[in-house]
Amino acid sequence: MNCTHQLRKALAILAGMFMLTAALAAPEPAEEGTDYKRISKPMAVETGKKIEVVEFFWYRCPHCNQLEPAMEAWAKKLPADVVLRPVPAVFNPNWLPAAKFYYALEDMGVREKLHGEVFSAYHKEKLDLDDEAQLMAWVKKQGLDAAKFKSAYNSFSAQTRAMKGAQAARGAGITGVPAMLVDGKYLTAVSMTFTEERLFEVLDELIQRARNERGGKSASKKPVAARK
Repeated sequence: MNCTHQLRKALAILAGMFMLTAALAAPEPAEEGTDYKRISKPMAVETGKKIEVVEFFWYRCPHCNQLEPAMEAWAKKLPADVVLRPVPAVFNPNWLPAAKFYYALEDMGVREKLHGEVFSAYHKEKLDLDDEAQLMAWVKKQGLDAAKFKSAYNSFSAQTRAMKGAQAARGAGITGVPAMLVDGKYLTAVSMTFTEERLFEVLDELIQRARNERGGKSASKKPVAARK
């Protein structure tokens, strides 16, 4: 009887420890006004039935560069009903070249392949890719057709999309990058969450909230990046 009592007591202690560990492991619920904010005028998404996470960034931003590896890893584990859509922010004319750079790579079908390399060129190699001579030298080094790239870079399409991105950033009310807009409604950033770990916890919660608002169910994870 005594052994049975001791066994039950030990099991109860273990169960309590398990529950405490689970509670400590669970992230704190995201707090509106602290971890994120709801924008005053929700914006239309470009991903249709899929939940959209817009990543506002600037290639020359050191904070964007620092976040990029974690963002890339997070994107690879996104559920099938979520799309991460990078959008170059343009707050002043100095930001425009990097935005056109992004869209030129996209038009040439190499944006996903070279996205991280662009960050490295600016921040590790200390190249000024806003300078045409350095830009074209880098383009040739990547094995790209320089003439085609230059045409894409200077195209009306790249200019238009860059301006559209600038308008989206203003509409979302962001004042700096990196910043993330979930399903056109919820805005968050490392400047709000203070840590990258907390940022992704908040993003995951906001994605689930958006899914619930759309009347959907949790989607399974997929092993490839969900960047549009």
